[in-house]
Amino acid sequence: MVRSNKAAYWHHPGGKLREKGPESLSDVELLSILISTGIKGKSAEKIAEEILTKFGSFKGLANQPLDKFLQFKGLGDVKIIRIAAAFEIARRIVKEVLAENN
Repeated sequence: MVRSNKAAYWHHPGGKLREKGPESLSDVELLSILISTGIKGKSAEKIAEEILTKFGSFKGLANQPLDKFLQFKGLGDVKIIRIAAAFEIARRIVKEVLAENN
């Protein structure tokens, strides 16, 4: 983890992650990093907040078909694919950990 002596002020949750570690971020902030950029009038964090409000949690979000994400203004194919890939990585990690414990 790269740390600096700069004051703790972040323009994007990625800076907060870098300075304080991933465990310091909220679910909205983590998802907004995957979303990366917002659109005019709506930040990536606002889009992430809308998604998590709609689906309730990461678990609820992970079980949605990809086309359900098209209803959110500011999400296109690239962002949706990035989110789907992150959840697939998480599923594979869980599967591997569970296999090791059996």
